[in-house]
Amino acid sequence: MSGRGGRAADDRGAVSAELVAALPALLVVLALCLGGLTAATAQARAHEAATMAARLLARGAPESDAHRHVGQSLVAARLVVSRADGLVCARVEHTHRLLGLPLAVEARSCALDSGW
Repeated sequence: MSGRGGRAADDRGAVSAELVAALPALLVVLALCLGGLTAATAQARAHEAATMAARLLARGAPESDAHRHVGQSLVAARLVVSRADGLVCARVEHTHRLLGLPLAVEARSCALDSGW
């Protein structure tokens, strides 16, 4: 019986050691998942801002209104407007920080240029 008792004593703390070894990897995976979620959110916000800017411009609103809307949706975002073939297109460019690294986020949307 002492052989089994000695073996159990040798295994004591093994689970704690394995947890300590696996915990940093788990934290890295969690950080990457959260970073990916924030990047997806930034992309969705850029797409919404580009869509709304294109609609505003198609309705005849001044470009300053479109720039203001984009600036309210995404801080430090850049709006590029182009018109061709009866369409007005808005492209929103934004640099998002993903775990401290810059990630370029871009969205484009077009609408019929009614020119009210």
